[in-house]
Amino acid sequence: MLLFACSKSFAAPADELRALLEQGRSADAYALGRSRSEELGKPDFDFYYGIAALDSGHAGEGVLALERYVVRFPDNDRARLELARGYFVLGELVRAREEFETVLRKDPPPAVQATIERFMDSIRAQETRYAATATGYVEIGGGYDSNVNSGIGSPVISVPTLGTVQLTQAGVKSGSSFLHLGAGGSMSHPVAPGVALLGGASAEFKLNAGSFDKQFDQGALAAYGGVSAIRDKDLYRATFSLSTLEVDYNRFRDAASVGGEWHRQVDELNTGSVFLQYARLQYPSSPARDADFYGAGVGWRRAFVAPMRPVLQVQALLGQEKNDASPVRDDLSRELYTLRGGLALTPAARWGVSVGLSYTRSRFKDADPLFLVKRDDDYYGFDAGVSYRLTRQLTLRGDYLHSDNRSNIELYKYTRDLISFRARYEF
Repeated sequence: MLLFACSKSFAAPADELRALLEQGRSADAYALGRSRSEELGKPDFDFYYGIAALDSGHAGEGVLALERYVVRFPDNDRARLELARGYFVLGELVRAREEFETVLRKDPPPAVQATIERFMDSIRAQETRYAATATGYVEIGGGYDSNVNSGIGSPVISVPTLGTVQLTQAGVKSGSSFLHLGAGGSMSHPVAPGVALLGGASAEFKLNAGSFDKQFDQGALAAYGGVSAIRDKDLYRATFSLSTLEVDYNRFRDAASVGGEWHRQVDELNTGSVFLQYARLQYPSSPARDADFYGAGVGWRRAFVAPMRPVLQVQALLGQEKNDASPVRDDLSRELYTLRGGLALTPAARWGVSVGLSYTRSRFKDADPLFLVKRDDDYYGFDAGVSYRLTRQLTLRGDYLHSDNRSNIELYKYTRDLISFRARYEF
């Protein structure tokens, strides 16, 4: 009986750690493990303490404990996977790849394979700092847009300078189903340790089904080039881009922009960012709208150690659009403020879920010549998406976007609901 009691007392710390982990209390499990340091070196204790340390943001301690365990039990795939995850967090990508590949060679269950592939994709992405890479995609899908022309609900409005006005059908809200087509690619070419040249291009088309709505078909063409540099925990990126938005196969807006970004990895779970942008906007069919845009913003990304691996992102942008037509149209110049928050979840292997909220406040500089008041707009947006990864190359995705633009000028009020489904193949 005495021997039995002693064996129970020796097993208790590991059992307590396991119970706390099963309850999702990784931080408590880590604190308990730290208080029982005399147990380190015992296999079961090392195993659960290693996982608790990883999950609570102490990857170095977790890796040491799991290494001790794997040396004694090299066939334990669960321990090897956790060790690979620890190497990944520490930036030991070569060792992480080796451990992941060791488990893959044993043909684990599909859910485990999908999890490993996610890590391997991230490893491949990070390895672009050492080797030239190129990727591409093609995309096809469709959906329904409740307001293809961002029109208002009523065809009759009151204009102070004209009285009651009947709008043409093109200015009134119209809905249509649509076909979506897209393709693009990107490349990265290292030129020095941590420094790489970047480039890419994309083309996307939204083709409406209704005969009337086809005049609002859209095509977006874009290309960019730039350079990125990694220094310890800092990522710097500078880019130059050109883009064209077509409506009914006619150029509607051309944009040329330059931008700079700084991302700082504060710790394993938090990343902050700062970005600047300048863009030259030109409207070939309406040069009175030509403008220069200046923007600056900050962002924060926070990952949580919890079920479904939530990642929260928030951004704030301050911008100014200055009209430079001749003569200048200050009624088209504005200051804008944007706030956005988004949450991404991984509820199961191969599945992804995201939701986001956005708000933009636009305050125009001078009175509208027809409505005789300064235009004030408040835009509210809600978006949600679900994705399922059939294979490493093929992903299915469904998205929903609700837009509500509120304005003190009736002509610019509108609501819009857009639902889309897409299949994307990456190569």
